[in-house]
Amino acid sequence: MYTICFVEDEMDLSNLMKTYLEKAGYQVVCFAKGRDALSYIGNPCHLWILDIMLGDDVNGYDIIKEIRKQDTTTPVIFTSARDQDLDKIIGLEMGSDDYVTKPYSPKELVLRVNNIIKRVYRENDANKIYYENAYLVDVGRRTVSYKEKEIKLTTLEFDLLVLFLNHRNKTFSREEILNLVWGEDYFGSDRVVDDLVRRLRKKMPKLNISTVYGYGYRLL
Repeated sequence: MYTICFVEDEMDLSNLMKTYLEKAGYQVVCFAKGRDALSYIGNPCHLWILDIMLGDDVNGYDIIKEIRKQDTTTPVIFTSARDQDLDKIIGLEMGSDDYVTKPYSPKELVLRVNNIIKRVYRENDANKIYYENAYLVDVGRRTVSYKEKEIKLTTLEFDLLVLFLNHRNKTFSREEILNLVWGEDYFGSDRVVDDLVRRLRKKMPKLNISTVYGYGYRLL
């Protein structure tokens, strides 16, 4: 699930857009104050929507400056009721991806969000798997990261992780895991599966791996 950070001091508009974006399948984090948004930078976010004029002493320009200091790729949409041409030029120069003039249609903003998410993420995500807005697994590069920090996995740990991610909520017996991860020619105790799961849980504690006692495991 993609997370949208929505910075808007008009609470009625903020609540309305939160509802629309959640119906479109996004997780939404709302901020009414610029300083609250600044303190959130660095946490998981796939797209920022920034109102330029906010009620405190931090505006949308201040926020995008701080975002771009840490991250040059996360897309940003500016919204404003002020002069469109001027704000659009300044916004583009500061690294925004789109600009929406107030008042705007909630459906229009959701459409713009969908287009940017598709362009920036989904078209490049064929080999990437996101888990619960916590872990990013790049299958092609065989890497796992949490908040942009790489988690070192062994070959078997990574193969087991991908097996679970590709079949979420499916229960695998220990024998099935042995055949799919170690290979059908493996001869040994199926307790090596328990040890591998234990190691994976330790390295990735946010993985919700459920034990089916006497049988095997599944990822929820």
